[in-house]
Amino acid sequence: MPELTTREKLVQAGHEIFYREGFLTVGLDRVLNEVGCSKQTFYNHFESKDDLICAVIEEHHRWWSQEQRERLQQIAGTDPRGQLLAMFDVMEQVMQAPEYHGCIFINAAVEFPQPHHPAHQTALQAKADGVKFLEELAEQAGALDPVALAQEVDMIIEGALITHQLSPTSNVVGIARRAAETLIEKYLPAVH
Repeated sequence: MPELTTREKLVQAGHEIFYREGFLTVGLDRVLNEVGCSKQTFYNHFESKDDLICAVIEEHHRWWSQEQRERLQQIAGTDPRGQLLAMFDVMEQVMQAPEYHGCIFINAAVEFPQPHHPAHQTALQAKADGVKFLEELAEQAGALDPVALAQEVDMIIEGALITHQLSPTSNVVGIARRAAETLIEKYLPAVH
């Protein structure tokens, strides 16, 4: 495996620390110390800490998009209807992992609530891409209204993510799965 560039090291260290401890509570010096990098070197790669935060969110989005697709295929194969339901199996796997500290996109939106902030915008784009992926699955599955199904399943997923963060011992995924099954029955033709 090729050695990481300084930029990649900064993004990786930023991801590990920001995700675990928060974007606002961690100072830039902490990330620089982790990488062993001077401020001058940092500014050769990023304009600001906010620029690094956006790069961290974008990298997480790239990784998660691929990871999610792979996990869905492991669980449900290539069946789009099965993959829609498998979203909740994947969610449960992720939430139960010891390194899970909430949804990084929700975390970013909460820490940067101003809609014009670059980190908020980057998280919003990642979330929009997630809805688009659900819409593609819904369309492939033959949903009567793929956009509505995607939006409604996404709302269930978002609610489950936030509820789990507030109450990690509750049966969030089971409840979310039942709600999604009801929607899938409503929007997708019955399987014979």
